[in-house]
Amino acid sequence: MIDQKPLFILNGPNLNRLGRREPDIYGHHTLADVEAWCREAAGDWPVVFRQTNSEDVLIDSVHEAIDEGCGILINPAAFTFTSLALLDALKMFKGPIIEFHISNVHRREEIYHKSLVSKTATAVMAGLGATGYPHAVRALKLLVSEGKR
Repeated sequence: MIDQKPLFILNGPNLNRLGRREPDIYGHHTLADVEAWCREAAGDWPVVFRQTNSEDVLIDSVHEAIDEGCGILINPAAFTFTSLALLDALKMFKGPIIEFHISNVHRREEIYHKSLVSKTATAVMAGLGATGYPHAVRALKLLVSEGKR
């Protein structure tokens, strides 16, 4: 086990419905699949993996990452476009943040084009499908290792 603070992989509302929710957009893989892929991609690096449909719980998880984590991979889902409180919490985090979206939000309706989270994210990944999560984990590990913000 790496003597390292954990990577926090945080997922927002409705992602617990992966595999059943709009499979033409989000695919047929489940959140359990995503978690397994993320843990495999992390290797010996510790991971905190969470999903919530609640904005306050998601913000509490960001606060925990501020105190205990070294990097955040976040799929804030709908909170991406609506939550100033989430943006304010993420701005306090000193390590790298990857904003992740399963679909390419820029190919969707205009309401999905303006991310508040992007204002503080180190990097943004979108459109790779659920199978893009492990790529994001590997990228986050690299950013942490290089001391990026």
